[in-house]
Amino acid sequence: MEGSSSVSRRHLLGGTLALLGAGAAGCAIPIGLGSAQRRVRYWHFLGASDGIIMNRMVGAFAKANPDIFVEENVLAWGEPYYTKIAMAGAGGRSPDLATFHLARLSGIGAGRILDPINLDLLAKNGLRAADFSPPIWERAHIDGELYAVPFDAHPMVQYYNTDISRKAGLLGADGKLKPTTGTDELLAMLRTAKNTLGGKPPLVFDMLGLGTVGPWRVWESLYAQSGGTLVSDDGARITLDDAKALDVLRFMQLLGKEGLCGTRTDYGASVAAFTNGEAAFLWNGDWETTGLKERKTPFSMARFPNVFGSGAAQADCHSFVLPHQRSRDPETEEATYRFIAYLVKHSADWAVAGHVPAYLPALEEPSYLALQPQSEYRSVITEVALDPKVWFAGSASRLWIEFGGAFSPVISGSKTPEQGLETAKQALRRLMSAPNPFPVKEG
Repeated sequence: MEGSSSVSRRHLLGGTLALLGAGAAGCAIPIGLGSAQRRVRYWHFLGASDGIIMNRMVGAFAKANPDIFVEENVLAWGEPYYTKIAMAGAGGRSPDLATFHLARLSGIGAGRILDPINLDLLAKNGLRAADFSPPIWERAHIDGELYAVPFDAHPMVQYYNTDISRKAGLLGADGKLKPTTGTDELLAMLRTAKNTLGGKPPLVFDMLGLGTVGPWRVWESLYAQSGGTLVSDDGARITLDDAKALDVLRFMQLLGKEGLCGTRTDYGASVAAFTNGEAAFLWNGDWETTGLKERKTPFSMARFPNVFGSGAAQADCHSFVLPHQRSRDPETEEATYRFIAYLVKHSADWAVAGHVPAYLPALEEPSYLALQPQSEYRSVITEVALDPKVWFAGSASRLWIEFGGAFSPVISGSKTPEQGLETAKQALRRLMSAPNPFPVKEG
């Protein structure tokens, strides 16, 4: 789960999942007390529904592999997690495996903080490059070497209230939301929904609050659709296209000006408005799926709308990495790759939380196709808009927060698109000139 509403659950789960891993797996005897099990130390930041599902998968792996004990250690999500990974890796005293946001890979010291993936062991456990989403697999490399095994993508999606959409005539004969292409069709859909809601804004996403990133996620989705980039592939130059950036910001401001999107909602308020039927659409990451089902909201999901020429949607990806160790025990390393392969091959189980498997065979499994509405937006897996390859990008990063803060006033109308873009550009220049804060060598 990526939204800010999950923080308290993460802290709550952090002290319990490591213990649950042994009990749920039927492996109550800890390593070192006469057990012949091989221990794999696994760090992750997964909380709320994500953490519960991961813990179940760890338990299922243990039942299928009784010779391996996976020791879960759940740490605080966000910047503290990556700092801890960096410090452990820089000292060569790290866990055997860690979950990682793929967009964080470029800036955190691959080869110094992270060790490369052993392709032979990956192949031995049945994982091939051809089995993964091409853009995600490519992003898992640095300088031609693989440093992460992709697990999923968690893209921006469009949640829609099925009751309101049906009343507004926005559903097709199949009961699904009629797709829109371009600005005119999307605006027409939103205006129709607004009328159905008696003049209330039909669309919500997080607009306000400390560290809000909703405006960044929306802007980056639309900007990527137009073919725009932020930084060169080598991370050395700013490549932001002012004309394309302003086209997107003007469109976003129009949504606010016409009352087509809420302009005073923080993260929690946006989810609550959609949950309670006060809005027809929610633009957010795919991780709210479980909560909406639990609260019995009448909803479904679709890909983020194609507005500026493609179906691209801002996304990050969970992946598995090997934090740097001065030496790896061969048997533990073998066990680690067995565990990675198990999780990846069972990523249809992981998709229950809403994320799209990066492992392409999982997208065709009957169990995944039966997941509703999770399987409805699976085709986005080859059109994800990933962050630039810089140290300050990725989930919970300064890039997201700075751009979110720059663009929020544009949507509300308190700043012009030109002013918002200049604020974002200033932040980008400042971040580009700042030194990478992560350790650069072991020791």
